[in-house]
This record gives sequence, structure tokens and C-alpha cells, in this order.
Amino acid sequence: MRLTLRWRVTLAFGFGLLAVTSVLALATWNLACGYMLRQREASATRQAEMNVRLVERTLSSSGLDELLTGLTTGTDSSILVLTPGGMVAAGRPVDPGRLPAALVRHPPGSERITVDGQPMLAVTRPVAGNAVYVELFGLQQLDRASRFLSALLIGGTVASALLGAALGSWASKRALRPLAELSSAAGRIAGGDLGARLPDQDDPDLAALAAKFNSTASALEQRALRDARFASDVSHELRSPLTTMVNAGAVLRRRREHLPGTAGTALELLTSEVDRFARMVVDLLEISRADQTDDCSCEELDLGALVRNVVGTHWAAVPVSAEPVPVRGDRRRLDRVLANLLENADRHAGGAVRVAVRREGAVARVEVEDAGPGVPEALREQIFERFARGRPGSRGADTGSGLGLALVREHVRRLRGRVWVEDRVPCGARFVVELPAG
Repeated sequence: MRLTLRWRVTLAFGFGLLAVTSVLALATWNLACGYMLRQREASATRQAEMNVRLVERTLSSSGLDELLTGLTTGTDSSILVLTPGGMVAAGRPVDPGRLPAALVRHPPGSERITVDGQPMLAVTRPVAGNAVYVELFGLQQLDRASRFLSALLIGGTVASALLGAALGSWASKRALRPLAELSSAAGRIAGGDLGARLPDQDDPDLAALAAKFNSTASALEQRALRDARFASDVSHELRSPLTTMVNAGAVLRRRREHLPGTAGTALELLTSEVDRFARMVVDLLEISRADQTDDCSCEELDLGALVRNVVGTHWAAVPVSAEPVPVRGDRRRLDRVLANLLENADRHAGGAVRVAVRREGAVARVEVEDAGPGVPEALREQIFERFARGRPGSRGADTGSGLGLALVREHVRRLRGRVWVEDRVPCGARFVVELPAG
């Protein structure tokens, strides 16, 4: 899975700072440890050379043991004088066989070695009379200082990487904030809020983008309003001749028995198409009104009582299970939502079989169920689009205008709710409307 841009920027900052500080920490550790070791070697070399001169003066005397004992600087140091006749040692016991052979055979020299698990510096110097002076200096303090420095540098490197990640997260959040605002505004426009705009930007680079987006959104809003006004004007112009045609069709339908055969069938087809055309014009007027205005005459309503009233007016045979649920909404919009859902059930599913209203937490839920063929999952979003038509039901001779469910979704959106369709057990569909409860 590809990481988001913010995560990529955060990781880039973190790993970038980790790489830089790692190089700096490694260089610092090498320089510091190398310097301390060189200083220790120089000090040990000077001390060994001074001790060699003292040993040469007392090599042939019996006081060599006492001299070497006095020259040992602590429990971690050792001095060995290797002569052809044997060895004289003082300080920490050391097996001469464990010393580097090349260092002992070819003095002078120095080398870091480990004796009994402890780091030590071995320094050898030649002594008159084919003897070899060997002194071992403990490096425990230097080793502890080196470990402390390495732990400090590692901790600082990790902390700098975390700081870099935090800095990257903060920087990416600030850098992507305009994109988030753009995405939010674009989503609101896609959801129908054509008045969404980006705020003014102080950054010259972003100001041009915001201005271009806002001008595009304004042009889109004006285009949508012009189209809605055009549809409204056309629908208004069609209402008068359509009213005449509907009335004339009603007169002719009452005299259907005087027009037998093909003429009667043609009359039925004509009057049904005129009726559908009239409903389409009414729906176009409604949807153009919704597009042009964002008015919502909200008031406190009892959603259960409203649903019982709408169902009882034209669908009295449909069972209703409605509990009192207070909502704040527009009565006209809610009436139209429920009427359109019930008419949709009549046309495509043989009629509604149940209407329910109940409260679920902070939302009021309205359900309109039918026992029809249901809605395939692939079409459950498409049926709410404008001019989407389904199959005619047992009570409908046509498929409607294709605007009924589009109006339902538009009205529900204006009421800050949502609508969807789901399966009903054992068969059929359930249209669900959720609104904020009062």
C-alpha cells in the first residue's frame, strides 16, 4: 500500500536527519576516541621511558623487585622485565606467553591487548643487557568514557531522527493544509453546495490557486443557476398548455366507451403520456426551485405525526409504525420526501408494505418497505440520479419522470440528512431516511 504524501514527507525528514546525524556522530566518536587513545598512549610511553631509565640503573642489584613494586601505578597496571636469566614482575599477574610475541621480541613498540577480559595498553622498551621492559596500562577508564560517549551519540542520533519526523509532520501538515481546504471545498461542491469557496490566501503561490478555484466555482454556480432558471421558465410555460391537455384528456377518458378499438387504445396511451408529462413538469419545477434556492423553513415537528398524516391521506392501507420523534425541518420538504418514496413503491414494487419511524440515538429514522424485486446493489446509488428510471410495477403503467428519488435526495440533503436503499428480508427493498433528531 502506497503511503500518503504526509507520511512520505515525515519519513523523508526523519531518515534524512538520521543519516546526517549518524555521519556526524560517527565522525565525532572516531575523533574523540582516537584523540583520547593517542593521549593515553603518549602518556604511557613517556612514563615507560622514565621507568626504563630507573630499571637500567638497578638491573643488576637486588632492589629491582622493590623498584618495580613502587613503579606500578595501580592494581590494573603490570610491569615485567624479561631477561635472559628469567623474569621480574610487579603489579597485576600476567602470563608472558599471552603477550604479543612480535611486540616482546622487537621492542620498542605499543599495542592494545585484552588481559582477562580487561582492555590494556602494552608498551615495550629495550633495556641494556638484552632485557625487555614491558609495562601494561589499564584502559578501563578510557573504555568507559568511550562507551558513555557512544551511548550519548546514539541517543542524540535517535532523538534527532524523532525530531526530524516531528518537524516533517508539522511542515507537511502546514504545507498540505491548503490542499485539504481545496479537497473540502471540492467535496462540498460535488455534494451540491455550489456556494463553497476557498478562503483568501496570504501566500502568493497559493493566492493564484485559490482565486482560480473560486472563479471556476463561481462560473459553475452561475451556469447551474442559469440552467435551473431555464428549466423553471420552460416548466412554467408548459404548465398552461399541459393543464388544458390534462383536462381535455380527462373529458375524453370519461367518454372512453364511445371510442372502441384502436381509437380507444390510442386515447389511453395519449392520456397516460400527458399525465406523465404533467408530473415531469411538476417535478422539474420542484427540482429547479431546489437548485436555485437554499431556503429551509425549519420548524419543530413531530416526525411520527407527520408521517402518519401523509400516509393516511393517500395510502391509508399501508401499515404505519411511528413513534413520536421531534425533528427540526421543513414540513413541505418532508411531505414531498415521503410522498415520493411511497409513489416510487407504487410504480416499481407493487406498493409499500410498511412505513416506520423511530429514533436511533441522535437521529430520526424513517423506513419505507416494499415487497418488490428489490434494487440491485450496483444500482443503489444510480437510482437517486436525475432521470434514472426503473421498471414499472403492478400498479403503475409507466416508469415515472425519473426525478422523484433525485428530489428525495436533494430535500434530505437540504435537511442535513441522508438517504439510501437496502435489502428487506425476506424480499423487497427498504428505503431509509435519517435526519438529525431534535
